[in-house]
Amino acid sequence: MTVSVSDRFASLRQAGRCALIPFITAGDPDLTTTAEALRRLDRAGADLIELGVPYSDPLADGPTIQAAATRALANGTRLDDVLALLTELTPELNAPIVLFTYYNPILNRGIEPFIQAVRQAGVAGLVVPDLPLEEADGLLKPAAAADLEVTLLVAPTSSRERIAAIAQQSQGFIYLVSVTGVTGMRSEMHSRVSELLTDIRQLTDKPVGVGFGISAPEQAKQVRDWGADAAIVGSAFVKRLADGTPEQGLAAIEAFCLDLRAAIDQA
Repeated sequence: MTVSVSDRFASLRQAGRCALIPFITAGDPDLTTTAEALRRLDRAGADLIELGVPYSDPLADGPTIQAAATRALANGTRLDDVLALLTELTPELNAPIVLFTYYNPILNRGIEPFIQAVRQAGVAGLVVPDLPLEEADGLLKPAAAADLEVTLLVAPTSSRERIAAIAQQSQGFIYLVSVTGVTGMRSEMHSRVSELLTDIRQLTDKPVGVGFGISAPEQAKQVRDWGADAAIVGSAFVKRLADGTPEQGLAAIEAFCLDLRAAIDQA
């Protein structure tokens, strides 16, 4: 039985631990490597894993993840291939899988058929970066009925009123975007993240994950110290997996995951 996103965060909170959530793009460089990457990240201490479905117009993604999606699409990776892989693999994994997908592929398939397909594949959660709060109900309600948790994003420019509305609707956890702009590695974390975490804490007790810009173990530890429930790391994993041969990439992301885990768990 797939562990839910909420249950995983509840058990981590009870243990006083911050979650590590790596992100990789499905199909980059190929789905065989993706499967092995998921196994290795799971072994190396990932609490949840965010898996990106390659898309032709990834508006929220920076150059590293855009390039990965382009390579995956050029290799012929499609949503059905990703779901087939997950159907086989999720029973092996301890970490719940959160699928990162844009809204168009969901609409293209139909909301209900999409939800049923990803649930049957063992997916526990969804992140849909281009789904505005005002249009979220059409996905949130049927997803909740299928025990699929849809996590909404809070931008650093969001007003307090909007943060409160997003926090109320978001399922599983709240995804706090640490920077204004697209995904990518940053040399330092903005102190505004600390203020936003404080603001969100005053509005909700739901877990908060910080993403977009974490590229080093010390940054992951910093967001933990600021009070985040999860550090979400994407471009830094995608870049390492793409460098060299697939085996070299797999070894690099496993080592990086272990380093992040050690930093987050450091007293």
